[in-house]
Amino acid sequence: MYSDNKNEVISKDLMTIPNAISFFRILLITPFVAFFVAAKYITGNYIPAFIVLGLSGISDLLDGMIARKFHQESELGKVLDPLADKLTLIAVGVCLIMIEPFVLPLMIIMVAKDILMIIGGMIVINKGVIPPKASWYGKLSTFMFYISVGMVVLMAVFDYVNKPLTLTVLGITATMMIFALINYAIVFFKIQKQLKNSDNNASVQASITDNK
Repeated sequence: MYSDNKNEVISKDLMTIPNAISFFRILLITPFVAFFVAAKYITGNYIPAFIVLGLSGISDLLDGMIARKFHQESELGKVLDPLADKLTLIAVGVCLIMIEPFVLPLMIIMVAKDILMIIGGMIVINKGVIPPKASWYGKLSTFMFYISVGMVVLMAVFDYVNKPLTLTVLGITATMMIFALINYAIVFFKIQKQLKNSDNNASVQASITDNK
């Protein structure tokens, strides 16, 4: 799949099905926001926004499954997939704040987590080490966020309010995000320690890969 020609590598990456799905997920953000805002201020019907969000979630699952099953993982995909995740989560979180202001603390935690992870990743990459793929705790925190979002949107769809239940689910989601951040921090400091004790970045990369 790869060659010495950089442009050719990028071209082939763009043609993979998982990357096309990631682009599709990014494009879905616009109709989701449009449907959500229309429901909030005009129609009162959140079902179209919920359908688009569900389609995005299903596409996210298919993205990873196809990449692994058909060996279509790529360097571009490693950027597009998390980018689609973060942009979608931010858009959804901002929309939710419009109907449920108490979602704001969860959004602050999520944004803080992502900013710290991006900073940590840049530091590691700058030292010549490729960060490991997202681990189960990161994926679980993202999954819980989607569950929280889906629940809040469904309540809006059926005009049903249950704040104790909503706060409980949001609390669990926030806990999972903090748990994920702590574990990523442990991996980050482990890499830093290994870099200090070794001049061979390849051995460090092999070590953190085994830690996934």
